[in-house]
Amino acid sequence: MEILVAILFGIVEGITEWLPISSTGHMILLNEIIPLNVSEDFYSVFEVVIQLGAILAVVILFWKQIFPFGKKDNRHPLAKKGILSYVKGDIFVLWIKILVACIPAAIVGILFNDYFEALFYNSTCVAIALIVFGIAFIVIETVHKNMHPKVNHLKQLTMLHVILIGVFQLIAAIFPGTSRSGATIVGALLIGVSRTVAAEFTFFLAIPVMFGASLLKIVQFGFSFTSMEIILLLTGMLSAFIVSLLVIKFLMSYIKKHDFKIFGWYRIVLGIVVLLAFHFLL
Repeated sequence: MEILVAILFGIVEGITEWLPISSTGHMILLNEIIPLNVSEDFYSVFEVVIQLGAILAVVILFWKQIFPFGKKDNRHPLAKKGILSYVKGDIFVLWIKILVACIPAAIVGILFNDYFEALFYNSTCVAIALIVFGIAFIVIETVHKNMHPKVNHLKQLTMLHVILIGVFQLIAAIFPGTSRSGATIVGALLIGVSRTVAAEFTFFLAIPVMFGASLLKIVQFGFSFTSMEIILLLTGMLSAFIVSLLVIKFLMSYIKKHDFKIFGWYRIVLGIVVLLAFHFLL
């Protein structure tokens, strides 16, 4: 039964990690409705580490755009000869920008993660964050309806752009239900980045963030997993990986012709349902 629940968690993770509707928020709500019968310490690791499955989907789908080594198709080598000739300069610069954008959330997460979990990881805070950022999506898309984005390619992102996007990611690191992808996409749209570039950079930004968060959780747990706990982790990661492959392809196709308003309305409706359910029905 727990393996089936782990699969369900992986499916929810794979869907909500990439759509701007908050994976953490949905995981918190799902665990309150259908809790995984494990220790509190292990669940804290499980809900973070299964995100590695979702990240693997990004690595596979965007491998050519993010792997910075090799001579084939290397149009911008760091040097004409030697080892640096195998480094793709444009992708290397992209990774510097990704890491710079990670700095705000990394610092705050390492220092205050446990405090924020105790303070904000509950249904009420999740619901409020869902509604607030749902409204933000609708307002921003309405305002930007007839505006042309200034940044239409990843190469056009400046250090100022990525730092500002990193600050928006920080909001998601503090308030569950905000959505990491939702916060970074909203921030990117506000500073003139196109939907496609905002989504792609959000995907790439998730790679070091989630690898770092997973490693931190595992170290804190102490590597002392039982065989069943390992099975649950692998099961959740696998289902998250498979679902993520489908969801990422869907989202990249969807945003070429549509805006993010539908996700804003979904967040608002879900937030209201959560508030009613957990405060009046349960």
